[in-house]
Amino acid sequence: MDTILPFALLCLTSFFTLTNPLGTMPVFLTMTQGMSEKERRFIITRATLTAFIIIMVFTFAGQFLFKFFGISTNGFRIAGGVIIFKIGFDMLQARYTPMKLKDEEIKTYADDISITPLGIPMLCGPGAIANAIVLMQDATNIQMKGVLIGSIAFIYLLTYFILRASTRLVNILGETGNNVMMRLMGLILMVIAVECFVSGVKPILVEIIQTSVVGLVK
Repeated sequence: MDTILPFALLCLTSFFTLTNPLGTMPVFLTMTQGMSEKERRFIITRATLTAFIIIMVFTFAGQFLFKFFGISTNGFRIAGGVIIFKIGFDMLQARYTPMKLKDEEIKTYADDISITPLGIPMLCGPGAIANAIVLMQDATNIQMKGVLIGSIAFIYLLTYFILRASTRLVNILGETGNNVMMRLMGLILMVIAVECFVSGVKPILVEIIQTSVVGLVK
């Protein structure tokens, strides 16, 4: 229990900030401008389901991909930490936009924006995928794996309801409130990224030092 509770908190906070439904709301409202509530509901449902399925595939197939491409877990932690830190830094500056869309691009995506760009990469971007793979590696028992899967499912369910209520929430939060929330989530994300980076660098440095010591002894 002492291990599971902090792990659950880490899963929930990291995935909520990486999914960033509050930051996605204004973009979603822009892309669906002029659509009916029924059409918006369909887009939200399809987008969250797509994002959830994609991230679950990477969560379970991450280790296979490591072995197939010969990628070390520590190397992926370092790369993931850098990606997540960059996302967090952008959010801290209150200028996080998962995808910049022009008017003509919005029209292009209008028929199927639930898959791209809303589902991928807005709700399921490289940061979220990297986070899922790293946390699955950290889940050393079945309980922790269950917590991770449950946390991902909960966050995407929460994302669904937040986007459903996006019109009301944007009016309540306002531009200032949205910026404050984004900066706070960005700060949390940067701290998580540093921990992820350090956990990847530390074993590599220890191995280098041990190899050097053994070489000197010989």
